[in-house]
Amino acid sequence: MTSKETAITAKRNVKKRYIRQLWIDVRKDWDLYVALLPGIAFLLLFKYTPMYGIIIAFKDFNIFDGMAASPWVGMKHFDKLISSASFLQVFQNTLVISIYKILFLFPLPIIIAILMNELRNMVFKRSIQTVVYLPHFLSWVIVSGLFIDLLSTNGGIVNKIIIAMGGEPIRFFLDSHIFRTVLIGTAGWKETGWNTIIYLAALAGIDPGLYEAAKIDGANKWKQIVHITLPGLIPIILLMFILRLGYVLEAGTEQILVMYNPSVYNVADVIGTYVYRIGLGEQDYSFSTAVGVFESVVAFILILTGNGLARKFFGRGIW
Repeated sequence: MTSKETAITAKRNVKKRYIRQLWIDVRKDWDLYVALLPGIAFLLLFKYTPMYGIIIAFKDFNIFDGMAASPWVGMKHFDKLISSASFLQVFQNTLVISIYKILFLFPLPIIIAILMNELRNMVFKRSIQTVVYLPHFLSWVIVSGLFIDLLSTNGGIVNKIIIAMGGEPIRFFLDSHIFRTVLIGTAGWKETGWNTIIYLAALAGIDPGLYEAAKIDGANKWKQIVHITLPGLIPIILLMFILRLGYVLEAGTEQILVMYNPSVYNVADVIGTYVYRIGLGEQDYSFSTAVGVFESVVAFILILTGNGLARKFFGRGIW
């Protein structure tokens, strides 16, 4: 038997052993595999089946002719996308807002989780947890209305305080130089507390004996955080960062949609809101689908790149 035939036979044997072991596992834990079926059905129905609609990006889609009868136009809409000055502005806005959110909001849950982990009064700790988690359960419509009332130039409490201190009222929702700050601030207020849950769970998995040993060696709280807490959080930080890269071109569409207005389109119009306005407002479904496909492809590339860099520099990644 030649070496090639030996290699083929070995691969077949490995495959047979794998299938045999898989069948044994399925028979042993059949109830768990049955429990997977609703989740798999959900993914197939709502995540994979709609992918068929991607072909709209390569057609001049007409809702009266239907998807099948609409003519193919190839890369026409993608050429329009790349050459569109308005889309380039939208793409820039999306990147800027997402980068700001990563720079200012990504570290916040980590910091809050570390601070909350140091609290020893359980009543106070749980009270703080409730306060910081609560905003997550409010819809962006409610949050938008709340901050519009607070920051309004017509009776808003923030502008009342500014005027009382001798300043001029600030048009938070109309000034293009300030609106992005409002977006970052409101997003941080709403979601930072909720994201701390993941890091608190990771902190609970760190061996307390490490802290005891550090205390014996004379390490203060700061050194314990630097040399024990942060290294223990690195795996989950990498995971969350890589996943966050996949949403770089999302930039908080729902939030922006309920908060922005034409006066701040030049700094706040992102890909998601652009698709909404073009797709539903102007009924240009093919172009808006092309924008969505572009966004998905870029997000996929970013996740692959982020995972590759994490494996190269930290020796670990999502896969």
